[in-house]
Amino acid sequence: MPFLNRIQRWADMRPHHTAVVIAGQRLDWEELRDSAAALVPETKSVTTLCESNSAAFAVQFTAAVAGARQCAVLDPAWPVQLQEDIVRRVEACAEAAAASPDDALVDGPPDSSFLIGLTSGTTSVPKAFTRSRQSWQRSFDASIEFFGLRQDDVTLAPGPLAASLNLYALAECLYAGSEFQTLETFDVGAVHAAITHDRVTRLVLVPTMLRMLSERGMTGCVDASGVRTIICAGSKLDARTLEAARRWAPNATIYEYYGASELSFVSGLGLAPGQGATAGGTGIGRPFPGVDVRILDDRGRQVPDGGYGNICVRSGMVSNGYLWGDDGEALRSFGPWYSVGDQGFLTDGELHILGRRADMILTAGRNVYPHEVELALAAVPGVAAAVAAGMPDDLRGQRVVAGVVPSHGGLTATQLRAGLEDILSRHKRPLQYYLLSELPATDRGKVSRNLLLDWIEARDPRVRSLGG
Repeated sequence: MPFLNRIQRWADMRPHHTAVVIAGQRLDWEELRDSAAALVPETKSVTTLCESNSAAFAVQFTAAVAGARQCAVLDPAWPVQLQEDIVRRVEACAEAAAASPDDALVDGPPDSSFLIGLTSGTTSVPKAFTRSRQSWQRSFDASIEFFGLRQDDVTLAPGPLAASLNLYALAECLYAGSEFQTLETFDVGAVHAAITHDRVTRLVLVPTMLRMLSERGMTGCVDASGVRTIICAGSKLDARTLEAARRWAPNATIYEYYGASELSFVSGLGLAPGQGATAGGTGIGRPFPGVDVRILDDRGRQVPDGGYGNICVRSGMVSNGYLWGDDGEALRSFGPWYSVGDQGFLTDGELHILGRRADMILTAGRNVYPHEVELALAAVPGVAAAVAAGMPDDLRGQRVVAGVVPSHGGLTATQLRAGLEDILSRHKRPLQYYLLSELPATDRGKVSRNLLLDWIEARDPRVRSLGG
């Protein structure tokens, strides 16, 4: 793993400076190095970690990637049967591990695999891919440059370390020699306390978390003026979240980026304090340092500027491919160009993302990307957030439906229809609207379109029909 030599350096240079604070337990650089080094000789060639956020997790993960070792991180919230299935698969992969692990806390060969990444799943077995040590080192160098991570930063990533966003933030900070913090579980009050008392300067989180922290922070007069960097991923920032974050953390540069577990970073943009953003836009910035982006059709031909197609990436950060679950579509290659099936277009060097092809709604023979519908709805006055999906329809195949969370007061279907007239083509506009008391989200904070459909079908009390 490309942060082990860095941990040795920081432990020699700054042994008693804080390295990590997880669930209230602090480890300095010397303690982290010595604890992990003591664990290395007992660590197998392939490790499966499945536990909640803790300082012990950081130590075990560090030891689990020493030498030529590999590590898979499972979500402890997954069903036990699913966890057991994954463990069996990972252990089967261990039999194929050729290199004998070194008993020292040292980095393995740059081109060797260290991480078995798992796509998020709750019931079906997630796909598993591998990453080389070199791919993450290149990712660290790119993200540190793009986000401006400094050694005097204190990063708080309040989500589960089993999620790639937060696991990467931990490793990035260890590489950079910068303090990392997280909580046992996400709690708004605990995050506010850390910001107030622990000199937190940098937040890494998903938009739903940012909105809760910002809105409740303003209500509770929590001072976030010391936060200078906010990094959001998982979905595009909506206008209400961005406005709330601007007011709550007025000195922060707010970054959002597009990437995928299999591709690493692709593109991103940073909004400096006071800088506005285009409401409802699909733009997600320019390519990351060291990344080339093209739009290719299904035959691998380049699409003209402004034309829709597969978002394809060429970089040294791309994963090695799948250990299992490869259907030939999840990570496609066109020579040196790779795609996870996300659709988009390039205009004047800026990448615009429309969403996964798998999420696409086919209605009356025409393609509609729910991401585009959601961004358009989020720009309508009175809408705090929106989620769109395709519902089975005997006549059209699917019909576009949308759920909206109001920012204040009531909303009507007439208001929503009127708000979309000038910003969304007729065939893309929802035929039915639902008022939501909250966004349908997974336990990791990501908005779920399937959950919206489940709520509608079950007549969940969090959903109320507004008609067409």
